[in-house]
Amino acid sequence: MYIILLKFIKPLEEVEKQLLPHREFLDKYYSLQKFIVSGRRNTGTGGVIICTARNVEEVDTIIKEDPFYINEIAQYEVIEFSPTKYADGFEKYIK
Repeated sequence: MYIILLKFIKPLEEVEKQLLPHREFLDKYYSLQKFIVSGRRNTGTGGVIICTARNVEEVDTIIKEDPFYINEIAQYEVIEFSPTKYADGFEKYIK
């Protein structure tokens, strides 16, 4: 499982121009059951995605489709982790 941290590197005006395409990108990967949850950081400096990709190479491939990546609006940090404790119902996301 992966945490993908996005950090905006362009002004919010540029972020907003790509927000709809970014949401369409998110929708695609929710429909493929690769994303569990996503959202904007409360500081307004970026976002967070929890991803169930098979490996880091798949994460990198997914990121490269994001309009924020394509238009150099955000930088990405990928953190791999193995959930060992989680709320009831979350086990369906553990592969």
